[in-house]
Amino acid sequence: MLRKKFIKATNTYGSFDVHVNAPYLRRSFELDFEAASAQLSICGLGFYRLFLNGTEITKGALAPYISNPDHYCYYDVYDVSEHLQAGENVIGILLGNGFMNPFGGAVWNFDKAEWRGAPRVALELTAQGEGKEFMLEADERFKVHSSPILFDEFRMGEQYDANLEIPGWNLPGFDDRGWKNAIWAQAPRGVLKKCEAEPILVQKRIKPVSVTKCEDGYLYDFGENTAGLTELHIAADPGQKIVLWHGEILKDGRFYNGNIIFRDSRFEFYKEYNQKTVYIAKGGEKEVHIPSFTYYGFRYVLVQGVKEEQAGEELLTCLVMNSDLRHIGGFSCSDETANTLFGMVQRSDLANFYYFPTDCPHREKNGWTGDASMSADHMALLYDVEKSWREWLANIRKSQNDAGALPGIVPTAGWGFDWGNGPAWDSVLFNLPYMLYKYRGNTEVIAENAHAMLRYLEYILTRRSDDGTVAIGLGDWVPVGKNPEEYDAPLAVTDSIMVMDMAKKASEMLRAIGYARPSEFAENVYRDMRDAIRNHLIDFRTMEVAGTCQTSQALALYYGVFEKNEEKTAFANLLRYIHQKNDSFDCGFLGMHVLFHVLSDHGQGELAYHMITKKEYPSYGYLLDCEDTAMPERIVPPGENDDSHNHHFMGDIARWFMTRVAGLYVADDTHVKIRPDFISSLTFARAYYELPAGRVEVSWEKKGDFYEVKVSCPKGVECVLEKTGKNVHVVHPRIS
Repeated sequence: MLRKKFIKATNTYGSFDVHVNAPYLRRSFELDFEAASAQLSICGLGFYRLFLNGTEITKGALAPYISNPDHYCYYDVYDVSEHLQAGENVIGILLGNGFMNPFGGAVWNFDKAEWRGAPRVALELTAQGEGKEFMLEADERFKVHSSPILFDEFRMGEQYDANLEIPGWNLPGFDDRGWKNAIWAQAPRGVLKKCEAEPILVQKRIKPVSVTKCEDGYLYDFGENTAGLTELHIAADPGQKIVLWHGEILKDGRFYNGNIIFRDSRFEFYKEYNQKTVYIAKGGEKEVHIPSFTYYGFRYVLVQGVKEEQAGEELLTCLVMNSDLRHIGGFSCSDETANTLFGMVQRSDLANFYYFPTDCPHREKNGWTGDASMSADHMALLYDVEKSWREWLANIRKSQNDAGALPGIVPTAGWGFDWGNGPAWDSVLFNLPYMLYKYRGNTEVIAENAHAMLRYLEYILTRRSDDGTVAIGLGDWVPVGKNPEEYDAPLAVTDSIMVMDMAKKASEMLRAIGYARPSEFAENVYRDMRDAIRNHLIDFRTMEVAGTCQTSQALALYYGVFEKNEEKTAFANLLRYIHQKNDSFDCGFLGMHVLFHVLSDHGQGELAYHMITKKEYPSYGYLLDCEDTAMPERIVPPGENDDSHNHHFMGDIARWFMTRVAGLYVADDTHVKIRPDFISSLTFARAYYELPAGRVEVSWEKKGDFYEVKVSCPKGVECVLEKTGKNVHVVHPRIS
């Protein structure tokens, strides 16, 4: 059993003012038997790379996890029997700062984190064979030395001097008598926890689509805005210094990273360090380098310090990386605009999934709760996120304060309670378990989060206004064409509806695990919030919601604030708001999450499809003319692109494509509704989803004056075709 016995190389830890090399640690030991079984457990804080007898066995990038070490200290377990040998063996470890020393996160006070310190490691190796046993733990007998990594910071980048490499440092027979001994390190306060989340792996390798000589160096374009690292291959001169700057966009045809830096004078380090790899070559041979303890969000790389003959296509390869999530849902149709948009959503989802959903893979790399909450529906339809979400939910629960409030980012060093949260963000605690329950039938995740959900509901009741509504935190973030907080929907509308929805979902989930009285409590919160909204935020003479805007009206319709006999008039108002904007959307990320579904629910799927795919601003189709290849942070007028171009929280159109264009709607893990909108401009559409019971496939094709619908539904799953108002022929033995 791994114990919290940590060692480190030095008490000194790095900053922007003082660079400290990442440390090597090695331990030589003898086995007097052939190991039949052997296991190694390691908690490397912040990140580690692990070698055994010179072979790297690290599970993936940024191991073991990205967490607040005062909440959880994650460890990994390896079966190492095939790597051991009778005689001398060597454990080699390379440690990076990671979240043990996240000083580049000063914007969110990570530079002031109480746990901040030098990287450290806890380790245990056990082996058995030939009737013998062996056990080794991390202690002062580990030898330490500086590595060639001169600087590493999770958000900022890495600098490496190949002249400092030590050949054979992690192999048997190496002479480490000149190395120092490790020293004991204070263990962080966090609980030791085995990491169950999928590892971060290289998913594909991309060669540049163009290399252009420019005033500042050489510009490499990889053709898509993604996340990962660049692999450098170079035959260099001794001491040659190569600098790689990674960015998303061009400005006036030149490399530009101003959209992913903070311009506040307190954070000038962004200009010098942001997404930068520095490599100092040994020279004389072909050298290969990949950074160890960082990653970047980019499409373009500006290469400086190379000669013209070195600046060929083979110099750089883009390594696309993300958590190794299994794809379980998909969509395609006869319109390449829709297919391209669907692919852009997937690219942003994955570029922003590094153990958990992040907001962007460059400027922040934060686990923003609101972003993940609004993407929960479509991510649960596209990927097997169960393990990774459950791991992150454990960290969310640890971040909940004594009052029951949640921060806007997880992990956090305490930032995010005074700004950056609120019910729309806090809803992540409810939406993630609910999606796993709805789509996967998982009730264990409900039990794991039940107490935290109840604590939150008790807390939010203390934040109600005198009229019973809630108006705290952030609202309909990044409205189209406006500054992020210039939303039309009143905060009382969005917050109160979010609280109402959280309580309703909590009641259903708690009832599913037999928590009768807590379920009743949540149900009462739901009813009280709904009454407060109806009593104070709706004009029943006109059926308009406060704010008289698309978001207010769509949220109230989607989440069931109106009674059935009120919905027709309420929807007519929403339709009027849309027509007043020339059949364009005019809302932020909360409104965008529901708007198109509401339109389809009321027979306006054609309008929704037009709003999404048309090429005129504002729309999603317009993004293609802007040469976006991933989902942007904001949809803004032409020429205003100084924001992130790789966020995922606008990606719910993927869910709409699957559930309304193709018509595959998963009611729960054993019930599927087939309800395509049959968009007139399309000749076919198809979607699939892998339920726990098996794969469901739905496709339709326009054939003259009728639509042929094909359905493949596994045993144990009920598939029902809803009325479509079209001439439909169904190909499925159990559906008529």
